[in-house]
Amino acid sequence: MPRVKKVKTLGRAEAEAIFERFHDIEPEPKGELDYINAFTLLVAVVLSAQATDVGVNKATRRLFELAPDPASMVALGLEAITEHIKTIGLFRGKAKNVLALSQMLIDLHGGEVPADREALEALPGVGRKTANVVLNIFFKQPTIAVDTHLFRVGNRTGLAPGKTPLDVEMALTRQVPERFMLHAHHWLILHGRYICKARKPECWRCPISQWCLFEPKTPAPNLPLAKHVG
Repeated sequence: MPRVKKVKTLGRAEAEAIFERFHDIEPEPKGELDYINAFTLLVAVVLSAQATDVGVNKATRRLFELAPDPASMVALGLEAITEHIKTIGLFRGKAKNVLALSQMLIDLHGGEVPADREALEALPGVGRKTANVVLNIFFKQPTIAVDTHLFRVGNRTGLAPGKTPLDVEMALTRQVPERFMLHAHHWLILHGRYICKARKPECWRCPISQWCLFEPKTPAPNLPLAKHVG
């Protein structure tokens, strides 16, 4: 019988130390998508799939001025929505989803965004990750939204190894101390975006490197010496 390779996982003490450190550095981390209300947050997150937050923010600035609620988004129509978000990847399909979810919010929820995972996931273009982001950011529920950055950090550090995003999410719900749950996914996403990068993690400036199981740690780059001016 073949031996199953055991995945290394950090213990609860190390996990607590990691989130203590994140909290010390940034007690109130924020997402980087611009939004006005629950509806515009939902739309922004739907549009952010396979797109950067910066790109989404540029595309939605005028869109949200014209359509900050489901009724005005439906009134805007598919052609206009498509035109506003055409700089975002997969924009045609996303425009259809935005229009459809806006209509569904009107038909089923009185034009309001529901604070319920099942109801959110029933909307066009909304999956578990999107629902978790909206529930966490707007409704202050302690959910964990696993994107590519968080999936990488969970596996690479040993904090929450898993073969699927759901595996990582479930592992994190066991690992993260309750008092840090609300902000946990923001800390990890931002850490993956700016420090624990996909191609070359910047271990030399990582605030949690002493607990991270990733090896070998990336050394600091050799910076050229400044020329002496005299």
